[in-house]
Amino acid sequence: MNLQGCKHRSKSLLLVVFSWFLLVYGSTVQRIQRHPMASNPIFSASFLSRNVLSVILGGGAGTRLFPLTKERSKPAVPLGGKYRLVDVPISNCINSGLHRVFVMTQFLSASLHRHISQSYKFDHFSRGFVEILAAEQTPTSTSWYEGTADAVRKNLVHLTSQPFEYLVILSGDQLYRMDYLQMLAHHIQTEADLTVATIPVEQDSVAGLGIMQMNDAYEITRFEEKPKDPELQKALQLPKTWYERLNISSDKDLWLASMGIYIFNRKTILELLDNAQTDFGKHIIPGAIQTHKLSSYVFQGYWEDVGTIKAFFEANLDLTSLVPKFNFFDMQSPVFTRPRFLPASKVNGGHIAQSLLSDGCIVQGARLKDCMLGIRSIVGADADLEEVVMMGGDFYESQDSIEQSEVQGCPRIGIGSGTTVRHAIIDKNARIGKNCQITPDGKPQDMDHELYHMRDGIVIIPKNAIVPDNTVI
Repeated sequence: MNLQGCKHRSKSLLLVVFSWFLLVYGSTVQRIQRHPMASNPIFSASFLSRNVLSVILGGGAGTRLFPLTKERSKPAVPLGGKYRLVDVPISNCINSGLHRVFVMTQFLSASLHRHISQSYKFDHFSRGFVEILAAEQTPTSTSWYEGTADAVRKNLVHLTSQPFEYLVILSGDQLYRMDYLQMLAHHIQTEADLTVATIPVEQDSVAGLGIMQMNDAYEITRFEEKPKDPELQKALQLPKTWYERLNISSDKDLWLASMGIYIFNRKTILELLDNAQTDFGKHIIPGAIQTHKLSSYVFQGYWEDVGTIKAFFEANLDLTSLVPKFNFFDMQSPVFTRPRFLPASKVNGGHIAQSLLSDGCIVQGARLKDCMLGIRSIVGADADLEEVVMMGGDFYESQDSIEQSEVQGCPRIGIGSGTTVRHAIIDKNARIGKNCQITPDGKPQDMDHELYHMRDGIVIIPKNAIVPDNTVI
């Protein structure tokens, strides 16, 4: 081909590339322009990086999740086979464009610190970070966190060293997806001092949550923390007139509950924490109604407080359903976690129905029904598992280690051949031998045994437990 032909082809190629660029760029611009918050200043990434700071509260002892919290903090509890509870709020922040995140920790925080440091890293040219604020003793404060508000108060010296006009406060033990920008837009538009994310709930949840009332302008007019009196509950009920406004089709009685998610103006958080009150739900919010403008941001997506064994168990099993309430496969808002380089799972025969297998599992001719298998889960031949949340292992045993354990009469990590497990949580690195029977049948709802625990009718085999061959539980 002559030089003139080459030049002609180069021009044509450039024209094609330029046209493609205009098409893609134009499409991107159109999507941005169509975004419901395109005209709002919070749509700007630079605005978010300068003005919004996020805090995740992860310091609680997590007693309701015991024994899963026996050796780890609540936000570090494994979820969905390969994640940790703390991954949910952190991912919501990242997907919302909020890249400055503090995580406040206190109890049994070593594994949580390790997970966060290995999972969330921003490049050197970004202002983003996910940083740990561990409880610390200082010359002016020798006590540990005494509540949610106290945790934030004790870290104000670190928070105020960062530029921000809005402080987003989140819980570390909830399962939900939320675009915090929508809530922030509501906060700014209503000119609120404090915005509380709320969700309609049915009566069986009322006694365990903060319940509030609001007026037609979404201003919070009353707040009661965990009301148990039936008359008080009746008085706090969400009026039916709100159902149509909120596009609620339910015919059941509903209440407006706090999700434990807050947005404070900088000035407001400093004013409201200038005291010795320890908890947002019990003290700060009820008192602030009299002195500040509080707004309710009503969230109507899926939300689950997985702070109890029953809720945690059911939320994990729901992930195995055909259409789960919380979908980890939604790549529009992915859940991030620590990257691992594990082999694909191996299934050698057996029968698997409505179950999830995480990376690096080995299943030898077993039957699985409604099961969640975490990373590196090992299930032996002819094992029979139904409604089981198995958290897997932190490592693979070497062949020498397995042989040595057998000599000592100790099962390998995982579930041995011929073992039956029903309605149970198997924590990490548990060793369950061959031909065992594990079921909640005939046992109390709640009890503690040297080999297992019962909570809400669910059998829990704790982390690193050893269950010998032929054991009946």
